[in-house]
Amino acid sequence: MDLEKPPREGSAPRVGPRARPAGPPVRRQPQAPEGCLAVAIRIPVRIVVLVLVVPVRMVWDALVVTGRFLNDTLLRPLGRALLWLGRAVFVWPFVGLWRYLVVPLGRALAWLGNVLVVVPLVWLYRYVLTPLGHALARAGRGVGAVLGWAYAHLLTPVGHAVMWVVRGIGAVFAALGLGAWTAVAWLVRYLVVVPAVWLYTWVLAPVGRALLWCGKGLVRLVSTVVTGVGAALYWIARILFVLPALALWRWVLTPVGRVLAVVGREVRDALGHAWRVAGHVSLAVGRFLGTLLRWIFVEPVRWVYRSVLAPVGHVLRDTLLRPAAEAARSAGRATRQALAAARATVRQTRADVRRMLLGEPRRPAPAARREPSGREARTLGSSTTALTKD
Repeated sequence: MDLEKPPREGSAPRVGPRARPAGPPVRRQPQAPEGCLAVAIRIPVRIVVLVLVVPVRMVWDALVVTGRFLNDTLLRPLGRALLWLGRAVFVWPFVGLWRYLVVPLGRALAWLGNVLVVVPLVWLYRYVLTPLGHALARAGRGVGAVLGWAYAHLLTPVGHAVMWVVRGIGAVFAALGLGAWTAVAWLVRYLVVVPAVWLYTWVLAPVGRALLWCGKGLVRLVSTVVTGVGAALYWIARILFVLPALALWRWVLTPVGRVLAVVGREVRDALGHAWRVAGHVSLAVGRFLGTLLRWIFVEPVRWVYRSVLAPVGHVLRDTLLRPAAEAARSAGRATRQALAAARATVRQTRADVRRMLLGEPRRPAPAARREPSGREARTLGSSTTALTKD
């Protein structure tokens, strides 16, 4: 297999039958320039982090392998067994209870309810309540006719007379109420409304305007005082708190934060790099341990099985097991044949004893058949029907 390596950056493209078509050049994003602080921190941080991370990564890989082994060999079969046990203990009994007890019982109760409740109620409604309702309806029609005649010939004239009397009394009371309302309205107008309007126009309105002017002036005075005090407090707070805090942020916290950001970024990159390197180291150690285990245990066991146990097993199979199996099969066949002969002998002896004690059994007399028996062949001169039979 000929593996072709891609050309390096800056080298000339290949020319020949195996030359690949030159694609567009890959543009890499330009990296941001790094400062001397990042370069000075990177190597020591990566060394320290690599020393700290390699044991953690190896322990992590060992735990992962152990977890996978336990999952494949213990947890998954145990989960399947628990699932089957849960079905056998909880699901299947309830399914059997529902299918073989609740459903038949429900059907029986439904049939009993239909027979004991629905059918009697239908019969009661059809043969008792319906005729009774028809009879009550006819009686109600008669009572309604009587009440209608009484309403038309008795209650209506009496009601008209009562309404005429009530209208007359209402007209009298309405005239009296209108006169009383007019008198009360005149008294309220000249005793309450006119004095109240005069009091509002000549007393309350001027006093309210004066109080409003005084309140506006007081509000302007208070706002002026509050504005001055607020401006003074603003400048005091700005000089005593804001400017020192701004100087502290600009000249102390920002540089320290930048340094900490560079350190944190380098630590993060170092952790990622160390984790990947530790993965390669852990993989190499695992492969070494696997190879060592294979050469110490697996290969000797395989060699013993292939070179010692397999030939010995083949010899035992060819010299002992196969002849013993053939002998067992021959003995089984002979035993089956002997048992079959013994059963036939016992059956024949039982039949002979029954015949000596009870005699020959009666054979049924042959019935007359219209069709010829199987021994006689049909010919052109013979007949098989009752009309043409000789």
